[in-house]
Amino acid sequence: MASNYTDQDLEILISTTNRNTLDFLIPMFPFGHFSEFSILIINQTSKDKIMVSDFPSVRIINSFEKGLSKSRNIAIQNASKKIGLFADDDVIYAKDFDKQIIDAFNAFDSSVITFNHQRIGLDHPQNAATMHYSHNFKSIWNVCSIEIAVKTEDIKNAKISFNEQFGLGSYFETAEELLFMRTVLQHKIKAGYFPVVVVSHALLSSGEAQGSDKLIFARAALSYKLYGMLAYFWLPKYLFFLYRHQFISKSEILKKMKAGILGIKKYKELHKTTIK
Repeated sequence: MASNYTDQDLEILISTTNRNTLDFLIPMFPFGHFSEFSILIINQTSKDKIMVSDFPSVRIINSFEKGLSKSRNIAIQNASKKIGLFADDDVIYAKDFDKQIIDAFNAFDSSVITFNHQRIGLDHPQNAATMHYSHNFKSIWNVCSIEIAVKTEDIKNAKISFNEQFGLGSYFETAEELLFMRTVLQHKIKAGYFPVVVVSHALLSSGEAQGSDKLIFARAALSYKLYGMLAYFWLPKYLFFLYRHQFISKSEILKKMKAGILGIKKYKELHKTTIK
């Protein structure tokens, strides 16, 4: 046994926006009441829409800053338990998810463990792997943020954070979990995958989102961050992939190319003054 954690060591770190009641927590825990769990809510809101909690187990930080990665970072810095589980406000937890998470941290010497999730309406989990494995720079491309649990002190001590240029509500609305996991591995911190479904989530939107200017803008910026000038060669290949899979039409290719180039340009502009 690597450790001796109990379910009292787990805290759920929920990111949400513009809430003023705790009602959204009810469907997240269909097998019991949310007050049975330690929860930290980062509510990105305005001063006229404040949320309060009457439950000692549910803490709330009303933040007037925007962006999912900013929210995750606030959660990390204010986490009060040994293990933190990142969460969105529209997920549904499986029965005994907390015990599964604790068992994994007790069984494996990892500071970060990712789990599996299932899209509502599908009959199979998101990740087909059925065996535990250690993460590498390839495997982290399949990680979703709602699958990530961390030893909070290890992450704080290593000063690891989400890149606030990426993620919903920021400049580039994608890949915040990939960049987080990449930073974890770059710090030589042990990260593993444990093959159990702990949470379910609504189906992603289909081809329209895949081919949207916003997503192409963001993914081109990500490509430049990871590969530098090679992003200019990656972009047309990516657009051909989108065209071949009918996410975009032939007549849209030039427009989408411009969106991607603008994403690279924006990242380069930001990076002149922001080192992340």
